[in-house]
Amino acid sequence: MFKRITFILLVGLLAWAYQATRPPPPNICGSPGGPPVTAPRIRLRDGRFLAYKEHGIPKQVAKYKIIFVHPFFSSRHDPIIATAVSPEVIEDLGVYIVSFDRPGYGESDPDPKRTTKSLALDIEELGDQLELGSKFYMIGYSMGGQVIWKCLQYIPHRLAGVALIAPVINYWWPGLPANLSPYAYKKQAPQDQWALRVAHYMPWLTYWWNTQKFFPKHRVMLSRQDWEAIKNAKVSGREKHKEHATQQGEAESIFRDMVVGFGSWEFDPMDLQNPFASNEGSVHLWQGDEDKLVPVELQRYIAEKLPWIHYHEVPGGGHLLPAPDGMSEVILRALLIKE
Repeated sequence: MFKRITFILLVGLLAWAYQATRPPPPNICGSPGGPPVTAPRIRLRDGRFLAYKEHGIPKQVAKYKIIFVHPFFSSRHDPIIATAVSPEVIEDLGVYIVSFDRPGYGESDPDPKRTTKSLALDIEELGDQLELGSKFYMIGYSMGGQVIWKCLQYIPHRLAGVALIAPVINYWWPGLPANLSPYAYKKQAPQDQWALRVAHYMPWLTYWWNTQKFFPKHRVMLSRQDWEAIKNAKVSGREKHKEHATQQGEAESIFRDMVVGFGSWEFDPMDLQNPFASNEGSVHLWQGDEDKLVPVELQRYIAEKLPWIHYHEVPGGGHLLPAPDGMSEVILRALLIKE
């Protein structure tokens, strides 16, 4: 009897553990009971839909066409470069910007087969279907900045120039120094270290880890400048769109981001070659030296390892680097205007 009860309890515990690690199905936009579709969308090669939003002047008359890639907990509604720069400057420069919901965010369909390459191909299709021409500019912020590395690897022939703003780093890139990467990793809050460790080594456990109640999961670490930006409502517009960003569920947006972003990549960004060897474009990397989320030491190493990158380190800058007055315009002009 005791063995039978023990067996039943063990089976029950395993069944509970299995169910706890399985995320609920995504609440896909346009499905019965799902969120409504309100954005224009393109249909991708595999049948998925990608939602987008256009900003700036009409693309038909624009001098510069830019695709903006959003960060964590964000969506097409938050292209900070477009919203933080005055309409007069946007018009004067002749800029068209399109932002899009990355897979699983906002109103873009989830991509359970997402890889480091698939999103770069999604972006290429977006450029083709919106008729942005043979080449376009790209700006990626935070986790969106990490996506730029993938575009430099897989679609460099489509890029006119790119800007990475406080791009998230995968601590397991093999080209990072064996002493520097662990040092930078340990500067993160212990709970963040665990979250990234789970995403890298046990991706199947990512949903459970980020929804369990037993251990602390995240800690927001912001710099003085970041808190000032929040206090001055420089980033308040993002808050009203936060729920919209994850309305289809966090499993296929935030948690899928973590698994792909901090998993094993098919390439090492440290091996990338200059896509603009003839100086027909440029790559810019912007980083605040007081960023509490992305260690500046690793960005410095990347800039040293890849000297063709135009590295801009902002003293006192935090992770909300584009938020202070005038900063987004500086980033935009550096990318588009050749000195």
